[in-house]
Amino acid sequence: MEGSRKYSVIILMITFASMLPSLRADSKHETDSVWKARALVAWNRTNESYEKDPVKIINHLNMHVQRTLEHVGLNNTRRGLSATKYSGACKATNPIDKCWRCQPNWAQNRFKLADCALGFGYKAKGGKGGPIYVVKSADDNDLLNPKPGTLRHAVIQKGPLWITFACDMTIKLKQELIMTSDKTIDGRGAKVTIANGAGLTIQYIKNVIIHGLKFENIVATSGGQIRDSVDHFGTRGPSDGDGISIFGAQDIWIDHVSMTHCADGLIDAIMGSTGITVSNGHYTDHDHVMLFGANDGHTQDAKMQVTVVFNHFGKRLIQRMPRCRSGYIHVVNNDYTHWEMYAIGGSHNPTIICQGNRFVAPPNKPFSKEVTKRADAPEAEWKKWTWRSEGNAFFNGAFFTESGDANWSSKHAEVNDNLKPAAASNVKELTQFAGVLDCKVGKAC
Repeated sequence: MEGSRKYSVIILMITFASMLPSLRADSKHETDSVWKARALVAWNRTNESYEKDPVKIINHLNMHVQRTLEHVGLNNTRRGLSATKYSGACKATNPIDKCWRCQPNWAQNRFKLADCALGFGYKAKGGKGGPIYVVKSADDNDLLNPKPGTLRHAVIQKGPLWITFACDMTIKLKQELIMTSDKTIDGRGAKVTIANGAGLTIQYIKNVIIHGLKFENIVATSGGQIRDSVDHFGTRGPSDGDGISIFGAQDIWIDHVSMTHCADGLIDAIMGSTGITVSNGHYTDHDHVMLFGANDGHTQDAKMQVTVVFNHFGKRLIQRMPRCRSGYIHVVNNDYTHWEMYAIGGSHNPTIICQGNRFVAPPNKPFSKEVTKRADAPEAEWKKWTWRSEGNAFFNGAFFTESGDANWSSKHAEVNDNLKPAAASNVKELTQFAGVLDCKVGKAC
């Protein structure tokens, strides 16, 4: 037994050593021993979190969608581009929202949210079971010794923590906000905006929920000494200006965010990050929207698994919704009402299963009608990549170029068991409340 343990350790060290050359030597990776140890632990978690049967996760999500359709009786009306703001009684129109919304006591039962994730991020429980930490100040002046009651102080604490906000606030982060594991940032009950400064960094950690935050005008920052836990700080390089950067992290759920105008990506997930769901978001006014996998040489991204569901990709977006390298990406029941170049792209053989979405091509751009874009590969190669379109709706001449196994659908349980995603004609209702919700304590949200 002892010999087998030593052998396992040697294999692990060799595996990690082979991974090190592809680790990016910039703001997202430090050279000190603490960050090296975190990287090794994170890679172990990626292997543990990886779903060997990803179709099971697709099947589970589609089942919940069908149950919600049956329960709320959604109609099959086509979504108009000029939607009016809903002002009626609270209603939850997709299975994630149905799990917790429209209950007037939501503020007394915040942990309920942690039971509601679907897709590959279903394991994310965030700070459930831990103390509730109330952020009372938008201050971010001290990066080495953050002031108690600030968001930066909250996210570096040890153990599970459920972070809420005492009042409306706009937080200008001087440098990237580096989080620790087992945290929920819950913006419900206040209008919380991260703006005009750095964004969030979820690096080499696990089990995080980001809910109900608005991100706007996120900028690149210079770096410097930043505290990343209660017992460690270090020198960071410049940050790119991502709204949310997920780097070598596992079990992450981003829900009901509104994002616009970031210097780089709105949401990036790279370096072997996996177990991620991005849901109920509203995105506008941006070029590079989502990047899943940053470099073809990062072989660990083959373990990346991401669900993109119930999002509204809105006005003045250009491309990357998402742009994928390697990995397994499930894009289901989203509303794509605007893009300038393309909607979904990729390279290096990602698997992309695209189901029940609505794609509206730009009306006056005849060369931007194609939903998909392959990069850095000849047609003979990309034709082998599994990119499948099932039950999507296309308008204004939009079209999806499929590749890979034409019989993929017939080989998988979600079709054989009739557990399909919602029809694209239901996308209006499923995404009706995408973005930050106007939740008020004591009232149904």
